[in-house]
Amino acid sequence: MIRTLSASRPHPSYGAEAKLFDQFVGTWDCEYTLLPPGGAPIRQEGQVTFGWILDGWAVQDIWWSRPAGNPGAERAIGTTLRFFDAKKRVWRVIWVAPRVGAVIQLEGGLEDNRIVLRGTDADGSLTRWSFNDIAADRFTWYGENSSDGGKTWVRLQESRMRRRR
Repeated sequence: MIRTLSASRPHPSYGAEAKLFDQFVGTWDCEYTLLPPGGAPIRQEGQVTFGWILDGWAVQDIWWSRPAGNPGAERAIGTTLRFFDAKKRVWRVIWVAPRVGAVIQLEGGLEDNRIVLRGTDADGSLTRWSFNDIAADRFTWYGENSSDGGKTWVRLQESRMRRRR
C-alpha cells in the first residue's frame, strides 16, 4: 500500500502551485510547545515527514510528538492530506488524529511571506494554522484558535522545525 500511495513529485498540472508545499518534502525534527490558556507551556519533541502521494495530486504529512526527554512515552500522532483545489484556487487540508477522534478541515494558501490555513476546530471554534519564517532548513508552525469569530486569536501551539540532514 505504501508503494502504491507514494509519488516522487507533484503532478505536472500543478505547475507553480506545487512549490508551496513541495518545499517541505522530507523529514523535520520538531520542538513542539503547547500553550494551554492560563497554564504553563508543555514541551514535546518529535518529527514531521512530508511527501507527495496519489500520483502527485496530494501532499501527505505525518506529525508525531511525545513529552520532551521521555523517549518511551506513547506518541501523539496524526496525518494531514493537502491538495490544491484548482476551481477554488486554494489548498484544501484535512487533519486526522484517530487516537483523539479529531478530524479538522482547513483551506488557504500563501499570504504575504507565510502559509495560512483556516477552518473550524473540533470544538467548533475557528482555527488558524500558519507556516512562518520559512527557510530551506527551518520553519515555525503556529496553531491558533478564535472564539469571537476571528476578531482575536489565541496561540495554542508553537512548533519549531529543523530539516533532518
